[in-house]
Amino acid sequence: MIEIYTDGSSSGNPGPGGYGTILKSGSHYKELSGGFRKTTNNRMELLAVIAGLEAIKQPGEEVQIFSDSKYVVDSVEKKWVFGWVKKNFAGKKNKDLWLRFLALNKLHKVKFTWIKGHNDHPENERCDRLAVAAGKDTKNLKVDTFFENEQQNPATPKMW
Repeated sequence: MIEIYTDGSSSGNPGPGGYGTILKSGSHYKELSGGFRKTTNNRMELLAVIAGLEAIKQPGEEVQIFSDSKYVVDSVEKKWVFGWVKKNFAGKKNKDLWLRFLALNKLHKVKFTWIKGHNDHPENERCDRLAVAAGKDTKNLKVDTFFENEQQNPATPKMW
């Protein structure tokens, strides 16, 4: 069993932001984080999950993801995202990240657990610190090309 703890953060929606992820399995422990110059909190929450799943080397793992994001947890556990796929994400945001997540989700046996944020949960608090620090690291902020293009050209048809 691999445990993944995640959190995302954004200064403004949109604004600079980051994600933090912790992977735990037995005696193995790994922290991941990254920041973007223009993003949203929901994108960072979802990207934290994706980063954790992408770090798993073997397919077929049992994975328990702990997130304080109702957006992410409910979208998967209540199966909303699967309905969005059938409707080609009409009216929904973050299609690029959801498709990336769904491809990874097929590789493993993934379950989600919602945890209350900022509630002294050690791993969640650590993920929050990682996410905030990554979003403030102005020298290393990446460009979320998909998001920034979408923001600049909201009426332009998109090629997925």
